Amino acid sequence: MTASHLLVPVPIPDRVAALIGACTPPHVLQAEFDAVCAAREVRRFRGPRLGIEDQADREQALSELAWANKVLSAHHPRLAVRPDGVS
Repeated sequence: MTASHLLVPVPIPDRVAALIGACTPPHVLQAEFDAVCAAREVRRFRGPRLGIEDQADREQALSELAWANKVLSAHHPRLAVRPDGVS
């Protein structure tokens, strides 16, 4: 039995990533890209004093993240992306 906190992340070679991507439907790859971008956008708008425009931009990014996560979760439940960057 291994503890997950003791595992060291290992980079995936480009050829292996390309093989994985070739097996994944294009709409899921697009949703993954959209989810990561939306999560990054949500993280930009943090803080107690957001202006009205910033709040609207954050809500839009959360909406895009929710849509992308819906597509990802339909493909596999563990693919969802959280706004704090933890999968």
